[in-house]
Amino acid sequence: MKIRHLCGVFLAFAIFPNAGAQQPPAASALLHQLNDSFAAVFEKAAPSVVIIEAGQSAPRSIPGLPPGLEFFLGDSEGRSAGTRPNIGSGFIIRADGYILTNYHVVGDADEISVKLHDGRRFSAGVVGFDERSDLAVLKIEATGLPAAELGDSDAVKVGQFAFAIGTPMELPYTFTVGVVSAKARNLDLGKNYEEFIQTDAAINPGNSGGPLCDIDGRVVGINTLISGGNRGLGFAIPINSAKNIAGQLVASGRVRRPWLGIYIAGIEENEILQRRFPGVGKGVVVLEPATGVPSGGLLPDDVILKVDGVPVALAGDLRRQILGKKIGQKVDLEVWRAGRVRNLAVTTSEQPDQMLRATLRSRHKPANPPAPSRQLPDSPASPGMTVRDVSPDVLRTFGIRRQESGGVIVTAVEPMSPAAVAGIEPGDIITEAGGCPILGKQDLDKILQADDQGRGILLLLRRGGRSAVAILKP
Repeated sequence: MKIRHLCGVFLAFAIFPNAGAQQPPAASALLHQLNDSFAAVFEKAAPSVVIIEAGQSAPRSIPGLPPGLEFFLGDSEGRSAGTRPNIGSGFIIRADGYILTNYHVVGDADEISVKLHDGRRFSAGVVGFDERSDLAVLKIEATGLPAAELGDSDAVKVGQFAFAIGTPMELPYTFTVGVVSAKARNLDLGKNYEEFIQTDAAINPGNSGGPLCDIDGRVVGINTLISGGNRGLGFAIPINSAKNIAGQLVASGRVRRPWLGIYIAGIEENEILQRRFPGVGKGVVVLEPATGVPSGGLLPDDVILKVDGVPVALAGDLRRQILGKKIGQKVDLEVWRAGRVRNLAVTTSEQPDQMLRATLRSRHKPANPPAPSRQLPDSPASPGMTVRDVSPDVLRTFGIRRQESGGVIVTAVEPMSPAAVAGIEPGDIITEAGGCPILGKQDLDKILQADDQGRGILLLLRRGGRSAVAILKP
């Protein structure tokens, strides 16, 4: 079938809907082929799609999303995320009962029910989940199930047809058609998964976890986010990333990711770094090595230019390159340091936050909920960050033996806040902000109120006797 010719006829009918009677037989035949092709996508993909109902003992909140973005959650009354129960979608990835969906569909659920396309209903357990990528794998006790065919999201092209199947507003197996609007869309979600397939296929609350398919009925993405409720702005996790994560969850119930033990930012992505490294142009700056993690000799202000010969201009470029390696694998980095380019051999290690956060639980609920964070009397000096003037008592509280410079000490950081995304931690001493020395809380307040935070504010820190850098952005 020549899809390109079909698309032309499809577009002609969309613009001139009354022209059907004048179409020659060849054009009519092409339209019928297009019609059959769309129907074939649904017939192939729908049997693997499931309806997920996740009951909760209390309403959920979903922090950390930028304004205007929502998860595709719904319930029996079409209400939005945060109410109970959650109604979402998923699809079968193995004939022996393994189902892939979004983490936010089943997060904190007391019980999970899965309804198949043939009408059967099963109780489901969580095999494993990964908050960072917003993915979870469920298991039902059934065999011989119709598993979805997974495609290649790297091969997807902007402009190709995209098909979504899910349960919007509790209307099961709703099928919508659109195109791939963009690839590798970065939504600036902090430490969460950052690159999505964008589509204009109509998607609404309840589509979460459902498949985004190509013209051959293969799953190329997992529908996850919408902007403002069916405005033609939907976002899906690429299936190639999901395959790897799902495989690890099935095998061990957890996800292990390689990294270099550093916190980074791309020069092109930040005007402050462009001014700080005027002669470098492109590259990824090492803001700080992580505490207690081998960084292979990388130092603050090193600029990584290439990974195994592949140029990296953005922070996402470096992440993709490293995530494609194995834990314990040696990689060759081309690094700019103090005006000279050198080569470093660095061995990847496992990201420690995943070792602490990803666990295997029979019920997706912590046995011992975390204790509430200690409330401090100070008002935040910037969104999500509380600071105090440095004093001997405060220094002793945070285990800092002596004050090496003036500044203010960070006493609390709100999760998923701008300060948390910047990598600021309790106990950090801020000594400079926006190029100005900080001797007390009032100095920091003035800088934060006066500076244009949309461009970012460069902070100089003292952390455990070492210097560090952070970029605070809203």
